[in-house]
Amino acid sequence: MNTYGLHSIHGRAPAIATGLATTRPDLDVWVVTGDGDALSIGGTTSSTRCGATCASRSSCSTTRSTASRRAVLADVGGGQGHQVDAVRVGGRAFNPVSLALGAEATFVARTHDMDRAHMQETFRRAHEHDGAAFVEVYQNCNVFNDGAFAEITGKEVRSDMLIPLHHGEPIRFGAESQRGVVQRSDGRLEIVDVAEVGEGALLVHDEQRADPGLAFALSRLANGPHQPTPIGVFRSVERSEYGEEMERQITVAQDRRGVGDLATLFRSGSSWTVD
Repeated sequence: MNTYGLHSIHGRAPAIATGLATTRPDLDVWVVTGDGDALSIGGTTSSTRCGATCASRSSCSTTRSTASRRAVLADVGGGQGHQVDAVRVGGRAFNPVSLALGAEATFVARTHDMDRAHMQETFRRAHEHDGAAFVEVYQNCNVFNDGAFAEITGKEVRSDMLIPLHHGEPIRFGAESQRGVVQRSDGRLEIVDVAEVGEGALLVHDEQRADPGLAFALSRLANGPHQPTPIGVFRSVERSEYGEEMERQITVAQDRRGVGDLATLFRSGSSWTVD
């Protein structure tokens, strides 16, 4: 890759990246961060217009095994295997995909570090998307939280525990695609045996749906990385991009009032009149 990177203030990378992406639309700006940085220390700045990848490890590794807000079972014993329920260390765990969907990100996806092809394809699609993109990566931390996602990403269980999302196709999974997802009359999603309900009853994935409600419901299908978990692109919709809209507003203001003199404004005193 021909690229350049920089380290931002801890927990504030999205704010810096948003400013950079807004003023330099010719650049592809990415934030590569962990769940401790993005969802704990910098939780209030995680909504951004630039591409972001969040490596979920369920621990704040830079502060040595502190449980992150992503944690459901977080190793807080310095790699000694002492597991603690996150509900007892600060409330219910964040769901990064749900958080991004709630912030109206127009591209939201999840991948994991045990499938290189899936990860590359997910990043490719995020890169091609025009607008805010968020990708969660289930990434193992073999120092502070080894095996945190093994129950769903392990080679021997992967086919039965990962639910692949493919646009326009019924949501099915399992070694023989024997299980699937249906939507009940009350809107609730449920995992079923395909043989019992028939393929026609299965939910067809629509990543381009304008309303993020269904994608949000899919993001809540699993309570943690020990239940069948959707993986892939949850949402991919077209919408006016933040930087372009800001430039349009500036252009409109300049056309109406003329180009202002920023230096004069800075030296004009502590107050000024706005028409």
